[in-house]
Formats: sequence, C-alpha cells, structure tokens
Amino acid sequence: MTALEKKSPCKVNLLLNILGRRPDGFHALETVFHPVNLCDQLAFTRGSVGIQLTCSDPSLPTDTGNLVHRAATSFLRAGNIREGVRIRLEKKIPLAAGLGGGSGNAATTLLGLNELFGQPLPAAKLAELAAALGSDVNFFLQDQPALATGRGELIAALAPFPALRGASFFLIHPGFGISTPWAYQNLARFPAAQNGTPGRARKLIQQLQAADLAPASQEFYNSLEAPALDKYPILKMYQAFLRAHGAAATLMSGSGSTTFALFQQPSLAEAVVEPFKAKFGENCWTAVVPV
Repeated sequence: MTALEKKSPCKVNLLLNILGRRPDGFHALETVFHPVNLCDQLAFTRGSVGIQLTCSDPSLPTDTGNLVHRAATSFLRAGNIREGVRIRLEKKIPLAAGLGGGSGNAATTLLGLNELFGQPLPAAKLAELAAALGSDVNFFLQDQPALATGRGELIAALAPFPALRGASFFLIHPGFGISTPWAYQNLARFPAAQNGTPGRARKLIQQLQAADLAPASQEFYNSLEAPALDKYPILKMYQAFLRAHGAAATLMSGSGSTTFALFQQPSLAEAVVEPFKAKFGENCWTAVVPV
C-alpha cells in the first residue's frame, strides 16, 4: 500500500470533572467522551523524504508545531522506518474549540501510518505514543464513547448510550477560541471547580445507560465552564437560549469555546438553527450532527 485516506472525527465531553492538581503539574480528572461524526480528512502517501505535511487551513503550522507532524515523527521513529511520508490535512473542525480536532488528527495519523506501513506497531505501543502527544489523543484510537481518567489518557471504552439513541448534537463555535492553558490557569480562581468530587462521571454513565435522557440531563457538568463562562458570558446566553428551545442538555465541551446541546430528535435540533442565528448573528459556526 502506498496511499491511504482516513476520516478524523471530533468529540464532546458530556462531563469534565477536575479533581485537583497532580504532583506532575497536570490536573487529575474524570471525563466522559462522546465521538462526534464531524470529520477532518487525512491523506497519507509513502515515498517522500522525511515528513511533508500540507494543510487546507493556512493558519495551521505544517512543521513540528502541528500534532500531525509530531505524531508522524514519533511513529516513524518507534517503527524504525527510514522511508518518508507525505500527509495532506483537510480541516473542517474548528480550531481551539474544545472538540479535540488536533488530538483526533494525531491519533488518526498514528492509526493511518500503522496501516500504511503494514501494522509494525502493536496497539499498546500506539497508546504509549498517543499519551505522549496529548491527554485527549488516546480516546481517538477507538470509536466508542469512553470514560477517561488520569489526566485523560486512561481510556475505558463504553457501549453506546441508550439515552442518546436517536438524539442529535447541535454544536456552536462562537468565532473565538479559548486556550486550554488559559482555562486551567484561571481555574485556580474557582476552588470548588478545581477540586471536584470524584464519582460524577460514573453517575452520569449510569443515567445514560437507561433509556430516558431527562434524568441524565441534570448530571452534565464541566469544571472549566467556571472560568470560561465568567470571561465569556455569551456562552451562558447560548445555553439559556438552547434550553428555552427544547434542548435536553447543554454544555461547553472541553476547554471551549464550542458549546453543544443535545436534542432528543434531529428535527428539534434542525429547527433551532435559524432562530439561533437570527438572535446571535451569522458569524457563529454551527453544525447539527446525529449522535
């Protein structure tokens, strides 16, 4: 095989509960990831010299500042592969959005290159490389909802949630990003959010494993909303609007700035698009994606 194309999906956090700072400087957390079928596209071709990365978004670096480039470097080194590779990244997922687009690109690069070069690395080695690239990357090595612990790299895959069967995500990116380091640094101003009570993730998972979304909707939570909504009250206004228009749950994903709502039927999610844009303007990026 000399060429390969792969889709690179994103995610939302149905819950992100931060449990305090660890001795290594990272934050301990428990989070419930859910894959979202909104995808970037990656194309891999063998046979160049080194790593040649191109990207449809000119604002993204194509050197070691890009997670795709770093993932390719770590893969080729770990596999002791001297042959080069050309990679083309087509971006559709917003940047600095809390959707894990970059992390997904990194994981898809590891999986894609492993396939392209005939599976030289076992799954455990790919997981090790992913964890070194970033806390969210391991989640994207698989395609199920998952409970993540540690700093986010310890992944326990979960069966699809019955409570979300037939539901749709309504995603909003407001046109500005929120830096993950900023969000964590400013979390210190909100001690209750920085030192959450363990067990919230298991409680949400238990609720989502039932058939009714309504009881689970009270358990959606994100510690990083404390600093983010304080600085960007427009996100709080989005959430109030979405709840008033029938959202079963609404939350900021990850460190933001993307806010999402869950609607129990696709038609309800589609129906809110025009009223939302009429109120908040056309500059927001929105997407309706079936669960």
